[in-house]
Amino acid sequence: MYRRILVALENSGYDRAILAHVRELARMCGASVVLIHVADGFAARNMEQLRLRESEELRQDGEYLDRVAASLLAHGLRAEGLLAAGDPATEIRAAAEREHCDLIAMAMHGHRFLKDMLYGSVVETVRHRVSIPVLLVRGEPGPALEP
Repeated sequence: MYRRILVALENSGYDRAILAHVRELARMCGASVVLIHVADGFAARNMEQLRLRESEELRQDGEYLDRVAASLLAHGLRAEGLLAAGDPATEIRAAAEREHCDLIAMAMHGHRFLKDMLYGSVVETVRHRVSIPVLLVRGEPGPALEP
C-alpha cells in the first residue's frame, strides 16, 4: 500500500504516538521510513543569512534523528533521517516530494480553535498543501523520546 513514509518529528513526547503507528504500518506494508525534523529556531532560520555554523539546536536535533532512525533499523525497518531548517510546513511538503513519499505521518497536539489561531497549525497547513494522504495521530506532551 505505502512504499515510503515521511514521518515529521518534533523532538518531543508527541513523537511517541506517531512512531508507534508508523512502526507497525511500515512493517505491514514493507515501507521505508524517512524521518524529518524541521528546526525552526532563530539560528536555524537564519543560518545562511548570518553565516552561522551549525547551532546547538541543529546538532541536538541531528543526534535525535540518528537515535530514532537507529531504533527503527533495530526493529528491522529501513529508515533514514533528514534535518531541515525553516518553515516546518514548507519543508515537510518539499521533503515529501523530493523523497518520493506516498504518505506523511504527523502527531497532532489537539489544540482547539483559539490556540490554532494564535500558534498556527503545521498539520493544517501541510494537509492543505499536499496531494498524498496524511496520517494524523493525537500525541501527548512530555520529554523527547529516548529510543
